[in-house]
Amino acid sequence: MTIPYKLVDLTHPLTASTPSWDNSCGFNHTTLLDYADCTSEVKFRVQGINMPAGIGTHMDAPAHCDSQGKTIDAISLQDCLAPCVVIDISEKAHETYLCSMQDILNFEKQYRPIHSGDFVIIHTGWSRHWLTPAQYRNNLQFPSVSKEVAQLLIGRDIAGLGIDTLGPDTPESGYPVHQIILGQGKYLVENVANADLLPPVGSAILVAPLYIFGGTEAPVRLIGFIERSRESRDDG
Repeated sequence: MTIPYKLVDLTHPLTASTPSWDNSCGFNHTTLLDYADCTSEVKFRVQGINMPAGIGTHMDAPAHCDSQGKTIDAISLQDCLAPCVVIDISEKAHETYLCSMQDILNFEKQYRPIHSGDFVIIHTGWSRHWLTPAQYRNNLQFPSVSKEVAQLLIGRDIAGLGIDTLGPDTPESGYPVHQIILGQGKYLVENVANADLLPPVGSAILVAPLYIFGGTEAPVRLIGFIERSRESRDDG
């Protein structure tokens, strides 16, 4: 079956070297039973995983920093499928860069206003360091988002906010973006991959977290959808 969309995987694969907030080897993948040890006629390999919930490309639910907020299982599927806008600041972002109000206003002037229900990705270009975990973590110094931008996006009534770094805040900031976005019942997606493969406007996104009851964080498969007709127009 052919679908009228090109699918873009915006997810980093989980491995033993996946960068983590606390600089630990956060993802462990083990074989519990291998083919050679399986006594049934059909041979199976059975595996187990051990990891923190907030690793790799993952969702922060409102309950991550709001005791009264929604948990992963309470976020509706409708909120997980949304129009997507990508704000590209990669040419100027550096390890202490804050995405500013002017960045957002410049985007809106060039493309279109951010609409209610949009999922907004801040493309900093930092994911280029993903395969060198120490550089990606960088002692928790990476491009992030200003408090004013978070307030603006809440005013636009976005569905959620994604970024291609460990998070939209660094520790010394006091986590205002987490507080503002999650405190208003929206969600965050951190460690976005391949944001450069999406157009600034005109795509859609599916955020598919592990369906964890009571979860405050969960790994996601993040998928972008680009209309094939649009892709043909852009190529032409």
